[in-house]
Amino acid sequence: MAWQDFLSTQGAQFDAELAVSFPGEQQPAEQLRGAALVPLSHFGLIRFSGEETAAFLHGQLSSDVKQLGPDRAQYSTYSTPKGRMLASMLVLADGEDRLLMLPRALLPAIQKRLSMYVLRTKTKASDISADTVLLGLCGAQAAGVAKQLGGSLPSEALQKVDLPAGWLLKLDEGRFLLGIAAAQAETVWQALLAAGASPAGATAWTLADIRAGITWVLPATQEAFVPQMANMELIGAVNFKKGCYPGQEIVARTQYLGKLKRRALRVQASSPMQAGESVFSPEMQDQASGQVALAAPSADGQWEALVVVQLSSIEHGLHLHSPQGPALNILPLPYTVIE
Repeated sequence: MAWQDFLSTQGAQFDAELAVSFPGEQQPAEQLRGAALVPLSHFGLIRFSGEETAAFLHGQLSSDVKQLGPDRAQYSTYSTPKGRMLASMLVLADGEDRLLMLPRALLPAIQKRLSMYVLRTKTKASDISADTVLLGLCGAQAAGVAKQLGGSLPSEALQKVDLPAGWLLKLDEGRFLLGIAAAQAETVWQALLAAGASPAGATAWTLADIRAGITWVLPATQEAFVPQMANMELIGAVNFKKGCYPGQEIVARTQYLGKLKRRALRVQASSPMQAGESVFSPEMQDQASGQVALAAPSADGQWEALVVVQLSSIEHGLHLHSPQGPALNILPLPYTVIE
């Protein structure tokens, strides 16, 4: 826990899920105008190692793990046999190994469940969250700060380059993920601050995820969504040409038979929101149209969220908590949800 102890000396505070905040920090939307440096302590890493790692994960996850190159990453999902997501994750190649990044609150259960299916497969799972420190660098000036790490920056989304202390992954425009050896994390942290980054809490990173349309499954939303409801195929997390994996039949049927009735939308409200809360529409009266998947404050009392709702509800208006609750205003996403 030396890394957390160090962050505490920097003023960091942790909640029950190890999400970081810094007293007196700027509002998240303001932080994203510069270069926000976020300790991602609320995420963890599972390492799968062994000669059959790629084949095993290919048969468990929704993405094409076998095609994951050594300098790439991909979003993916892990579902029940009924196609409901137990977790969403980022999968990275590390030599022949594969790293699964997912919310720390879900990590032990997901690692245990996947390990149950290893059987005689030549792969094994280990929690390396204590060995590799995850840092997020995001904002309009993030790329300029990231250049100070030395070497060339990844030029494409989900491209990874190696660093002397670990690796750097470009997620999207203005967002980078760093995996740093724990022994060198303090040095990298100080170097990034000296290059112009500002310490920021987890809410800044969550807001950036919302604006990028990245839906993370959380304890409050486990088994709530089929991957397409959360737009996972739109960010490359679902491959419809690969073979079987848990839930594959339901996922494929949802894609090819009939129109998808629910989607994740980005919304704004002047009221706090949190994952798992119900979203209503007057057309459905007292029956919920959907629920909040991911939420964060933005600025001046405003909140942003990704909500998974019935598409038929859009024209009638969306409201938090009840049909008469705070109005939710739809905001754009970087990809097309409704044709």
